[in-house]
Formats: sequence, structure tokens, C-alpha cells
Amino acid sequence: MRRMLLPVFIMLFVVACPSTFGQPQGFNYDEAKVPDFELPSLLTSASGKKIASAADWNNIRRPEILKLFQEHVFGRLPDREVQLSVEERSRQTVHDGLTLRRELRIFFTEDRNGPAMDMLVYTPAAAKSAVPCFLGLNFHGNHSVDPDPAIAITKSWVRNDSKRGNVNNRATEASRGKSASRWAARMIVKKGYGLATIYYGDIDPDFHDEFKNGIHAITEPDREGDRASDAGGSISAWSWGLSRALDILIVDRFVDGERVAVFGHSRLGKTSLWAGANDPRFRMVISNNSGCGGAALSRRRFGETVKRINTSFPHWFCLKHREYNDNEDAMPVDHHMLMALIAPRAVYVASAVGDQWADPRGEMLSLYHAGPVFELLGRKGLPSNQLPELDNPVHADVGYHIRTGKHDVTDFDWAQYLKFADLHLK
Repeated sequence: MRRMLLPVFIMLFVVACPSTFGQPQGFNYDEAKVPDFELPSLLTSASGKKIASAADWNNIRRPEILKLFQEHVFGRLPDREVQLSVEERSRQTVHDGLTLRRELRIFFTEDRNGPAMDMLVYTPAAAKSAVPCFLGLNFHGNHSVDPDPAIAITKSWVRNDSKRGNVNNRATEASRGKSASRWAARMIVKKGYGLATIYYGDIDPDFHDEFKNGIHAITEPDREGDRASDAGGSISAWSWGLSRALDILIVDRFVDGERVAVFGHSRLGKTSLWAGANDPRFRMVISNNSGCGGAALSRRRFGETVKRINTSFPHWFCLKHREYNDNEDAMPVDHHMLMALIAPRAVYVASAVGDQWADPRGEMLSLYHAGPVFELLGRKGLPSNQLPELDNPVHADVGYHIRTGKHDVTDFDWAQYLKFADLHLK
């Protein structure tokens, strides 16, 4: 596949002023320097068979691609069964009577002192029946999603951030509501949807400790010596946690568990894509600025690279993934194939023009090049391999936008996800 140029107005601005957007120096932000590359075939099996039907895709090629991502990128999801139980810790009507807010603790074992995750759930207070719902992990604790003083402050490990009120790897009262701008809870509920979120550190704290903390204590209790090269990293652990949350939402009387969209931003956007690829119960999958290892094509080597991400975050992916540092062309998959694993379900990819580190064009091209699989399964992919105009979303069986602004989640993003959900969840 030949590289294709960004619209000139974007390319020239980024090349001239990469530091304007706070992008790390020493990486490629020039579309003209993207190397020529060949994407792995979606519709040719490992044995050379042409995939020409939905049955061929579902029975032959899709399992092959899923296994390749398990072996070479994310690693396997934990396979140990757990006995989930739920304790409702609070229930209250909030947002001026608009919202029913609940706090649920989900236990993974019978031991109430063992690993557990806290889920914050918002649903319309006036709803007469179960509602479709967005499910996503958050970065700083459920209490950071809303300034509501009644939401419990997480006791899990958090990254130090004095501006957010995280001190000595613990959240404080000062961290309450600091991420509220990313969640648009009132907007979501007003549109008739639910919102469920969990602090990702409840599932697996985001630091490298040789996979001994979080759920690894129960999913790998007998491990000795080195982990296998395809053992799942933290992204697989977080994805597993999202599926366990879905287990609970499926039996929740306020949420329609058959109409759940999994959402994630940045590293948690990588997680939502991997969760959606593994768990077909998610009806819709949303990637917000997920970049390298998520929506972006690795072979473009634009912005963050495989080597950089594996070096900075060695616990996110499987050990095998490190073999592709500065060696992306040798990888048997690229991330258009991750998009294809979600087909024919609805998938939305969002980029930001000020987030060149995440390679907006590479994110869009992944979705575009997954199109043949969507079409094979009776859906339509992106109609063009060119970036749309800023702040002008494309909504069909798949969705994409590139918006003004930086690496973040904004009300504009949520407005598009809600419109897209109206097409696919209602």
C-alpha cells in the first residue's frame, strides 16, 4: 500500500509546529516521511484460501486473526473462571432529579477482602424500562468523574499527580470531579442512555510489577518463573475486567445488557477495542484517541511507535510484541485487522488534530482498510481514505471524526457517540 498525504492544511501546520501540540520531539510528524508499507491481507487465510463468505470469515479467518493478536500484540485474556458477586453500596437520585446514581462493588471471589472493582452507574431516573448503556474505564477513580461529594474516593493505587490531588499514590478529596469534563454524564442521561464506569486500577494498577497485583493474584496464582511470551499484559487484564462488568450489566434491571457500548480514551481506547474484539456481546465499540497499539496503523511509524510504547509501558502488551520494536513490517497483523474483528458490529474511531502523537490519519486508515470485512458481512465501511473536514463526523455502519483540539474527551466527542448510538443501539 502506498502512503497517502494528509490534507495540506493539516500537514503543513503539524510539520512546522509539532511542539505547538505538546508532542514529544524526535518522532516523525511529517506525512512525507511515512515509509511505503504493505498491510497484511484481511481476506486471505494462513493457508492461502480466499475468504469469500461470512461463514469463511467467522469460521476461518476471524479466529486466525484473533489468535495472531493474542500471540503477537496484546496476549491472551485471563482464562480462569471467577464467581462474581455484587454489593450495592449506595443509591441516590442526583443531577437535580435527572439521574439515578448507584455504586456497585463487584467481587471476583468469595473473599470480601480479595480483589474487587467498584462500578459507578448512572441511568435516567424517570426510565420505565432498562436503557442502553455506555461502559468505560476511567483513569483516576470513580470520584473523579463527578464532583458529587457522596461518591466514594478510590482506595486503590493511583498515579501521583499533585494537580489532580493524587499524593503518595493515593487519591485525596482534592481529586474529586477532576475528570468530570471527560464524561458528560448529564448529556448521556438526558439522551436516555446509561453510563457505567470503573477505575482501571481496580482491575490492574498501571505500573510494572511483573504481574503480581490486581486480578493477576487470582488469575495467575500458581505461576512460577517467567511468563509465556503470549501471556496477556495490562490491556488484556483491563479488557477482561470490562467483560466481567458486562456480565453484571446483563443481569442489572436498570440497564439493557444487550445494548452496551464499550468506550475508552487513550490506552483505555486500546482496551475498548481489544475488549470489543474478544467479546461479541458488546454491541458498539468506541475508540477515542487510542493511537499506537489501538486504532492507528503501526506500520506508518507516525508519532508514537511500537518501540516507544513498549519501552515506556512494558506491561501493556505481551512479551512477543517487543520483537516488533523498529520492526513493524515483520508483525503478522496491523490494526485494521483489529477493527475487522469487531465487524459487523458498530465501531467508532475518533481523533484530534492536536494529537499527532496518536496519528489521526493512521487511526482513520485502520477503519477504512477494515472496510472489506464490514462489506463481506453486509455493512458499509468508511467511504473514503481521506480525512474528513475538521469537526465533520462520518456516521454510517462505522463512524469517524477528527475534531479541533488535543488529546482529550470533549462534549463534542460525546455528542457524536450519542448520535451514533441512536443509529445502532436504539
